Amino acid sequence: MYHKSMFPDLPVVPEANVHHLLFNRPDQQAWPDYTLYVNATTGKRWSFRQFVERVRDGATVLGTDIEQGGLGITLEKGEIVGILSENCLEYIALLHSLLAIAVPFAMISGYSTPFEFKHAVSLSQATRIFVSPSLLPLALTSGIPDDRIYMLEGHIEGRLSYEDLVNRARRNRMPRLPVKHATRDTLAYLVFSSGTSGLPKAVMISHGNLTNSFLQVKVVTQEVNKFQEPPVWNGPNGMQVLFNVLPIHHTYGLHISCFRAFFSPLTVVLLPKWDVNAFLNAIPKFRATTLYLVPSLVHQLVHRPEFQVADLSTVQIVHCGAAYLPVSLSQTLLSRFTGLERISEGYGMSESTISIANKPVPGVLNGRAKNKPGSTGVLLPGIEVKVVREDGTLAAVNEPGELHVRSGCVALGYRNNPKATKETFVNGWLRTGDRIRIDEDGVLFFEDRAKDTLKVSGLQVSPVEIENTLLVHPDKLIIDASVAGVSGGRTLDERIPRAWVVLSPEGHKLGASATMAKLDAWVRESLSKYKWLRGGIEVVDIIPKSPTGKVLRRQLVENYEHGKKAIQAKL
Repeated sequence: MYHKSMFPDLPVVPEANVHHLLFNRPDQQAWPDYTLYVNATTGKRWSFRQFVERVRDGATVLGTDIEQGGLGITLEKGEIVGILSENCLEYIALLHSLLAIAVPFAMISGYSTPFEFKHAVSLSQATRIFVSPSLLPLALTSGIPDDRIYMLEGHIEGRLSYEDLVNRARRNRMPRLPVKHATRDTLAYLVFSSGTSGLPKAVMISHGNLTNSFLQVKVVTQEVNKFQEPPVWNGPNGMQVLFNVLPIHHTYGLHISCFRAFFSPLTVVLLPKWDVNAFLNAIPKFRATTLYLVPSLVHQLVHRPEFQVADLSTVQIVHCGAAYLPVSLSQTLLSRFTGLERISEGYGMSESTISIANKPVPGVLNGRAKNKPGSTGVLLPGIEVKVVREDGTLAAVNEPGELHVRSGCVALGYRNNPKATKETFVNGWLRTGDRIRIDEDGVLFFEDRAKDTLKVSGLQVSPVEIENTLLVHPDKLIIDASVAGVSGGRTLDERIPRAWVVLSPEGHKLGASATMAKLDAWVRESLSKYKWLRGGIEVVDIIPKSPTGKVLRRQLVENYEHGKKAIQAKL
């Protein structure tokens, strides 16, 4: 059956650049000047007014014609700007400058191998790149002209930086460029999402998608404010302090770091890269009130001795997303915080801009929106879904099936991948590939992933991508391969990649053990760490397949898990 959000409908989404909603609202005129962003490692701080001025000066110099001292970057020229960096304040300023001039950007993972990076650049058709100093050698392999590769932060002799460009606009007193017009369907950015088709896909998010997502937050906040007084925050001067350690190139980290700060006055503290000790030390130092985590980080935290003695007294809210958080892990985390009643959780994906459902604040909508243990929450405003059986018919209440989503938040599609777009975006519906059950109260429960994609450390991993990597080993050691998720992750529900391979004559000649060692080394060289075969490699005589040629991954996994349990039982 069909299910619609129980929240009030969204306002009409305007045909406008999302920059106006983020920076040009009347209520912002009364905001004080306060610390908006802090780099937890360097201590660099920007106030709200400083940041807004930097964004506007950046937009001006990026979009102004070359003859007038700018870079002449425009949407009309087909420009797409790649960003390759760890978390930093300049990353956020740059992307807002680009949104203001309606030039799309592609956020490329700083953890990319050379192979993954070249694929991302090719797929996105990036015409320029802004890069952090540590990743400059990788950026120089892009094939993009050298004079179109800029530093995002820091200074390197002979290479322009975002800071240099902003200073140029100020020094030359360039006339401010007005915000460029954008429609609901104007491309805002590309974020990379793995799927069953193998290599990462570039999800196209529009200005309208972002506006829809932000209006969802507005409607939910209005409903919560009807029965609940605004919280009194423990941060400096009574401010809310968001602490984000998640990478900005990931949808979850992007929205926390770059967008949430413009709904109401608050401070965002950024950690460039995840480091447990730096994270725990920064919480009391910056009086963090709100934490954003993923289950794998939660697992690391609760098993670290330092976490048991850390000063967490300022924390009032903990959000966890990107993957399902087991109830046992949630309870363990909760036990370390005084006054924290629950962990805020939700369900979403890059193809839906960010969120589809969230666990509601208890009492919202006069108690109609239920917060049930083990659930992923209720549908956000403006979201309509249907649960579909394998035969295409609609599932009943409490019956699992694939979740299909219809909303203004659903992405435009995948860039330069019409096949995947046609398979995933069907007649206005987004096929999530996830098996979901919706109960009689409209509460969603995650059952499992209908598609083969794994979630490792909150990041998507495509088995097909790993299979293809194994099959192109230069020594041609195997003739067939299958990859699937097996137990052994940091949480009970997390699955890690394991490969089953069929040896070629060259592989037989080398021997099974030596072949597996070579294949493992090849994967480690070719793919990011979270895609490594932590579940191991097994040599088999044949990969089981259905009559239609579909690999029977479940059979491989069940045989492995059964054998693993049998061995454990003997110990």
